[in-house]
Amino acid sequence: MTKPMALGGTFTFPGASMTVNRMGYGAMQLAGPGVWGPPRDPEAAIVVLREAVISGVNHIDTSDFYGPHVTNQIIKQALHPYPSGLVIVTKVGARRGPDKSWIHALSRQELIDAVHDNLRNLALDALDVVNLRVGGMAEPSEQSIAEPLTVLAELKSQGLIRQIGLSNISPKQLAEGQAITEIVCVQNYYNVAHRGDDAFIDDLATQGIAYVPFFPLGGFTPLQSSELNQVAESLKATPMQVALAWLLQRSPNILLIPGTSSVAHLRENLEAAELQIPPELLADLNSIAGDAAK
Repeated sequence: MTKPMALGGTFTFPGASMTVNRMGYGAMQLAGPGVWGPPRDPEAAIVVLREAVISGVNHIDTSDFYGPHVTNQIIKQALHPYPSGLVIVTKVGARRGPDKSWIHALSRQELIDAVHDNLRNLALDALDVVNLRVGGMAEPSEQSIAEPLTVLAELKSQGLIRQIGLSNISPKQLAEGQAITEIVCVQNYYNVAHRGDDAFIDDLATQGIAYVPFFPLGGFTPLQSSELNQVAESLKATPMQVALAWLLQRSPNILLIPGTSSVAHLRENLEAAELQIPPELLADLNSIAGDAAK
């Protein structure tokens, strides 16, 4: 059994009695290639989830449109009945087309159906946190989120959702959302090379709102940087471990959800929570975003 680690300290979602370790786990890669269909090795996916929880992970990020349905069903098979303190965060606002495309699904009925799909496939009576996914694949767009968010607020009042977050949004959309319901987390595209949300993260930190970067390791194309490689070599770590450790040191409200279908890679990711980057090396890493923008 792997010894549980501190996993980057803890964060408590505002307005809730949910405290999580800052290093969590993203379940998207548990589905098959292209986040479609079952994994090549379902038993290995179950082992990874159980290893994550044994190692101290108590924050799992998922969605019923991963697969679709597959990822949540694997989580249920691996972990239900769920251990005390485990927080499962899911998201709605998209669906998968028969051609494996990603399609917005923000109508009232689509959102209601999505929440019930998550409840059914996770075998839960209420969802801990539901993120409303809007915008494009990686960047926000400034359309109003009032109509779909009001639907989630109604489901929250019915007791089907405990807390609500937003994904792929702008500061303006956050303000719009906060006029409707409490927002406990924001999930946007951010990493050491893509830092457009720097000011947004700092503002969220002052409000005690969690920021959960998706693509923390660069997305489907891993981060490539000579500075990152050099810092990793000096710390006797991998570049991806350094990228994760940098995020944990960037702000105390950042929660990480790196995903993997490999136990070895999972352990490597979790070890990043104990990696401390000294100030002089942080300066080198902070230059990466400027280089990427040139």
